[in-house]
This record gives sequence, structure tokens and C-alpha cells, in this order.
Amino acid sequence: MSLRLENTVIQGNGYVAEVIRTSRRKTVSIKVIEGNVSVIVPDALAIEKIQSLLTQKHRWIKEKLALQEVVIFIKPKEFVSGEAFSYLGRNYRLKVIEGAYPAIKLYQGRFVVTLRDKTIDNTGAIKQLIIKWFKEHAKSKLIEKTARYSKIIGVNPLSVGIKAFQSRWGSCSVKGDILYNWKIVMAPNRIVDYVVIHELCHILYHDHSAMFWKTVERYMPDYLECKEWLKLNGKGLEI
Repeated sequence: MSLRLENTVIQGNGYVAEVIRTSRRKTVSIKVIEGNVSVIVPDALAIEKIQSLLTQKHRWIKEKLALQEVVIFIKPKEFVSGEAFSYLGRNYRLKVIEGAYPAIKLYQGRFVVTLRDKTIDNTGAIKQLIIKWFKEHAKSKLIEKTARYSKIIGVNPLSVGIKAFQSRWGSCSVKGDILYNWKIVMAPNRIVDYVVIHELCHILYHDHSAMFWKTVERYMPDYLECKEWLKLNGKGLEI
């Protein structure tokens, strides 16, 4: 009979992990299911070693938790100070101030929008400034990620650009021209990586055959979670 000691919990950085001890185990495994983190360990493993392992796997755990978050309701943006906008999965609050000319910058963890006159309705102007910022940064970030993963996969895209697609996150032509939906940069970083890898693999297989998905999996073993995240949360990536 397998004896199990009383389970304990460890407070991680932004999550709580349940420690499950069992004599049936000789190795450690970490599971993240429906937003819950559990660590299955041998009976005698010291708590300090478990904490050390969680520290080493912190990024992986946070990525898994982010992928399992579900957007239930998206409130329409009002474009007022205090409202949050997501960039690479992190929320940044909006701060509207008065200044000499209209401008926007990401400063000290906030989107700071400068307007000439705060007393009038500037909803449209603020929205356009934010969209402009996202498009500019989406292009540079996606070009950067494409260059990095191109070397890993061993492909050479002909060109890289952005576009406002209605129902897709990217496209790759037969010649190797890649276009990304700029709104993807509102998703967690791991999701953006998935979209980049997905499109680069289309240079090798211009279809969604078994070989295509096998290639995607080679470079992103958890691609199914990313695919499911987009299915659940994609409609919420709006400004």
C-alpha cells in the first residue's frame, strides 16, 4: 500500500502550489490544471528542494497559468485614465495629461497620453494614439521574433508585415511573405511566439497537414494550449 503524507501548500510568486507527497514517486512532476498548481513529489523530499524547483520553473508555471486564463466578458473601452490595456499579456494603466501636442508613450508602467485640452471629449483621439502605438510596436516586436525563430527553424521569410485581419492571426504566402494581425501583441508573450512559429512553419508546409503540426510541435511542444487560448480569448484582443 502507498502511504501519502499530509499535503502542504507553498506560496509562490503570484500563485499557490499544492505539494502532494507519495511513496509511488521517485521523481518530481509539476502540473498546472485549470489555474491550479500542484507538485507531486516523493515522500521524503525536503521542502527546501521543492521550493527551489518551483523557483527554477517559475516562468514555465506563470506561462501555463496565463494560457489557462479565460476572458469571460470584455467591457468596451472608454479611453479614460485608469483603464487597462494589455501588451504582451501585461496590463498597463492609461494616464491622460495635458501638454503642448498629442503624444503617447509607455512610461513607468503606464500608457501616458498627452492632449492639448482634457476638458473636451477626446475619446477618438486617444483611441487613435493607442492604436498607432500598438501597430508600431507590434511591427518591431513581430519582426524581432520572426528573425529569432527563423534561425531556430531554419527558414527565410521573404518579408514581414502587419495587417488588421478580421478572423485570423497571420498569413504566409507561397513565396514566404508573412503578415501578422497586429492585435496579437495584446496576448501573452507565449501566444505571440506560437503565432510566429505557426506562420514560419507554413514556409515548410503550406497547409495544416499532420507534418505541419508535427513541425510546430517540435518548436513549441505546448502549441495546443496556445491554440486553445486563442480560441477562447482571441475575440477579447481589441482596442
